Amino acid sequence: MTSAKWGDLGVRTASAVVLIPAVIACAWFGGIWFKGFVLLLAGLIAHEWTAMVHPRNFTQYTLHMGAALCGAVLPDLVGIGIALLVILGLALVSIFMARKEDPDSSKWRYFGIFYVGFPALAFILLRNDSHYGFAAILWVFLVVWSADTLAYFAGRIIGGPKLAPVISPKKTWAGLGGAVAGSALVSFIFASVTQLNGIWTLAILAGVLAVVEQAGDLFESSLKRFHGVKDSGQLIPGHGGVIDRVDGLIAVAVAAALIGVFHEQGANAARGLLRW
Repeated sequence: MTSAKWGDLGVRTASAVVLIPAVIACAWFGGIWFKGFVLLLAGLIAHEWTAMVHPRNFTQYTLHMGAALCGAVLPDLVGIGIALLVILGLALVSIFMARKEDPDSSKWRYFGIFYVGFPALAFILLRNDSHYGFAAILWVFLVVWSADTLAYFAGRIIGGPKLAPVISPKKTWAGLGGAVAGSALVSFIFASVTQLNGIWTLAILAGVLAVVEQAGDLFESSLKRFHGVKDSGQLIPGHGGVIDRVDGLIAVAVAAALIGVFHEQGANAARGLLRW
């Protein structure tokens, strides 16, 4: 029983050791490297989403891939506002076609363009600040990775009442508590080391975003449960598909970008996210 509880730890760790340095390197170099990473990530999300929700529908596949391209590339070409409008336009076309094909079909078919395009847009928006961009992306990554890791260990060591047994039987309230505490602690350390102001505000914000991370995971679990699949794909050993690995990350990226934009009252999301 004990070995089964930790049976996936080794392969999860190996995948993380390979993927995390590559992701951080892309964020560090920025520019075409980070845009390429975001485009690849959004494209893989589009592929897995349409495979589950719009199987064998080339038109929807093209629209979702278009949303990936718009989110990753258009902001630097035509600005964030135009990129957002184009993504919304693609969403309207996708929704119209889905309703036309089958008005009584699953409402999941209406969310895909947003799920692909908005996170890509958020990543680009956060990284585009030459001074705070890398720090903001790294902070988001650390918040998500610490939430995911501490939720994993707290859930398996402490156990206890289930968080959402119908949607995700393995998630516990202890896991959620571990996610919040772990993210807040890692944010506190990060802000202290990098000498950011508002250390306690960032720690509280990290704890809130840890809840968003867990909600993103539950959202994707609901998607998979509705469509009767265990994983969104098989690309990453120990994690399944790309969406399985980044469901919490993309939710946090969107929330973090929105917080930064509203706090800064403008498009400089990274500075608005980190300066308090």
